Formats: sequence, C-alpha cells, structure tokens
Amino acid sequence: MFNMNDGKRAQFGARILDSRMIKVDVCPERAFNPIRRIGGETGWYYGNWLWRLRGYLDLMVGGVGLRPGRSDPEFLHPGDTVDFWRVECLEEGRKLRLRAEMKIPGRAWLEFEIEENGASSLIRQTAIFDPAGVPGLLYWYLLYPVHQLVFRGMLKRIGEECQKENKLL
Repeated sequence: MFNMNDGKRAQFGARILDSRMIKVDVCPERAFNPIRRIGGETGWYYGNWLWRLRGYLDLMVGGVGLRPGRSDPEFLHPGDTVDFWRVECLEEGRKLRLRAEMKIPGRAWLEFEIEENGASSLIRQTAIFDPAGVPGLLYWYLLYPVHQLVFRGMLKRIGEECQKENKLL
C-alpha cells in the first residue's frame, strides 16, 4: 500500500520548487531501487513518449537531446549522464539529484530523497527550477500542467515498482 502527498509548490526568490511525496511499505534501500534505475532502457516510469519528444525538441534548438541512455542500467555514479540529465549528487539508498543539460531558459534539477518512516519509507520527488527572467517564468508556467501530469505519474509508478519488487522477494 502507498499514499501520495501531491504537488506542494513554493517559490524562494526566483527559485521554484515543486515537491510531492509518496509513502511505500518497503525499507529505504528497496525504495531507492527504481530510482537508481531511472532513465535509459528503464525509461521514466510515466509519459516516456513525452520525455522522447522533449529530447527531440531539445536537439532542434541545439541542445544535447535525449542521449543514448546511461552507461550502466543498474548503478549510477556522480557525473554519469542519464538521457539529458547529469547525476549531480548520489547518496546510495537516500538521494539522487539530476541536473538538466537540455536547453531551457534557466537551470533545472530533479531530485529524489528517501526517508525512513518506521517500517515504511517516504519518497520525496522535487523539481527545482531557477528561471532566467521572464522567458524562464513563461517556460515554467506554460509547461506546469504537463510537468504536474508527468511528475505525478512518475512518482506513482515508482511507488508501484517498489511494491511490486517487494512482493517478488
């Protein structure tokens, strides 16, 4: 069973945070397994065609596009590329922060944090965006409905993967 706390948004100065959380009935190490496999062959757990479209659009404007996946399907290391993201921070079983390398009017990160909660775990997913002026704000707010759909679906599927993996053990 899992519970989802959906879509808390905050803005600090220019930085915008969009955070949601899900509770899963597995230990933190198991909760982290689907997260460490994200991207590449595994995909993004939700809206993979949207991620591919985003990569294609990025290529059209001179960005890196959706690079060929990742070097290892199971494990990540700081500095690794994951599609159009780069692993900026990795604390195995606790935290993964990806920095966007696509062309956007600002800087963006996608972060996953795992917190022990008794016999369960809390997975927090946070999209962080530092908009570059008005173009950055327009980008964020125009894509906000799509981001909500994709990030909500992604976290829900990560929760389902945790539960499925737990049943297999």
